[in-house]
Amino acid sequence: MTSTLEQYFKISQRGSSIGREVRGGVVTFLTMAYIIVLNPIILAGVADKDGNFLGGGSTPGSGFATIAAVTALVAGLLTILMGVVANFPLALATGLGLNAFVAFSVASQMTWADAMGLVVLEGLIILVLVLTGFRKAVFDAVPRQLKTAIAVGIGLFITFIGFVDAGFVRTTGLGAPPVQLGIGGNLVGWPVLVFVIGLLLMITLYSRGVPGAILIGIIITTIIAVIVQAITDVGPSVVGGKLVEPKGWNLNSPEWPDKVFAKPDFSLLGDFNLLDGFDRAGVVTAALLVFTLLLADFFDTMGTMTAIGAEGGLNDADGTPVDAQKILIVDSIAAAAGGAASISSNTSYIESASGVGDGARTGLASVVTGVLFLLSTLAVPLVEHIPNEAAVPALVLVGFLMMSQVKDIAWDDSEIAIPAFLTIVLMPFTYSITAGIGAGFIAYVVIKIIKGKVAAIHPLMWIVSALFVVYFAIDPITNWVG
Repeated sequence: MTSTLEQYFKISQRGSSIGREVRGGVVTFLTMAYIIVLNPIILAGVADKDGNFLGGGSTPGSGFATIAAVTALVAGLLTILMGVVANFPLALATGLGLNAFVAFSVASQMTWADAMGLVVLEGLIILVLVLTGFRKAVFDAVPRQLKTAIAVGIGLFITFIGFVDAGFVRTTGLGAPPVQLGIGGNLVGWPVLVFVIGLLLMITLYSRGVPGAILIGIIITTIIAVIVQAITDVGPSVVGGKLVEPKGWNLNSPEWPDKVFAKPDFSLLGDFNLLDGFDRAGVVTAALLVFTLLLADFFDTMGTMTAIGAEGGLNDADGTPVDAQKILIVDSIAAAAGGAASISSNTSYIESASGVGDGARTGLASVVTGVLFLLSTLAVPLVEHIPNEAAVPALVLVGFLMMSQVKDIAWDDSEIAIPAFLTIVLMPFTYSITAGIGAGFIAYVVIKIIKGKVAAIHPLMWIVSALFVVYFAIDPITNWVG
């Protein structure tokens, strides 16, 4: 069995071991298990145009358990597929941002089934682009240093996500400045203290070269969180989608649940209408919605797999991950599968970097992550009580590791330095990987034109930059066409 795994996943060839792959897979699961809870929070509380809620009829939030179970099921199957087919340590689940767009911009103009049909259509279009080689051709056309900037930008992005999810950084609600340290400029609440302890613990373990530093840090911090909750009875910060305790645990509380296992409800599977959305919202509007979904999906994955490959030393000299075509095929299938399962488009997760940071280098880690997602369909009550504060310190540490690549960018060359800078800073500042990539691409083309180096621009960079111009102008375009 061991030799079979070694040969199939090329574990030794990539400088890893079965133990490191298993550990990395567990770490990745722990850092992204929040999606099982967060996806239902986003999708279950929004009514479609007919006033119905996803999985729950006319009652908001009643479809929570169903959405959670299907979210875990689809994430598990697709992540295993990524590991087996592409042999890459990359996990997939419902895309954050994409699910909010589907809930608030798409379902508001049609039924939930119609909205999920458009998601399926978007995934099928991307799959065609991959099979025809267009998606990989675009990736290959991107300059190497711009790919490096994408990886660095994502490192800052996930660091920011870690600080925000822990409550270490919060919005001010005052307009300017938009964010601040904790509440009112002060760190308050036991959960934030748990996060700080977890971060210091991981930094200490990593600095001392302890194998499995991230996983050990998550486990110990989780135990601390459970003890703190038992003593202080802080409770969660959000209940029923509403903020009830700013100093509470972000997303969920580390309490031992009343029951650990429950029979999963997968009734949402197949609940979609492929083309009915064009009748409900109109052909032009529906087409623009599909285009917006497509462009976000298209480039988020390209940036994510580049960053993961760079962190794990799995990219070639041009900054392209091994078996990139297989990765893109699985990711495209995931987009359509998420719509077909009625839980929104599934995509590659940058949180996979936490597992890679802890040693994962092959698809075996993805198989481990996928199996844990499948098991979590039975343990939704338990997963609901994993605290973000125990897992997100890993994102901060991994963000540091990814940031180290910034030295490979020629900062004295404005032709690449300015596009790279915009790519890096706009990802965390806009909370969007796609926005950062788009700004970098457009700036690259514009600067080449200004400096009279039009011939140096790859034809596909022209096409993609033009598409990004449309992407950034999607709102006025939508208003113009009515």
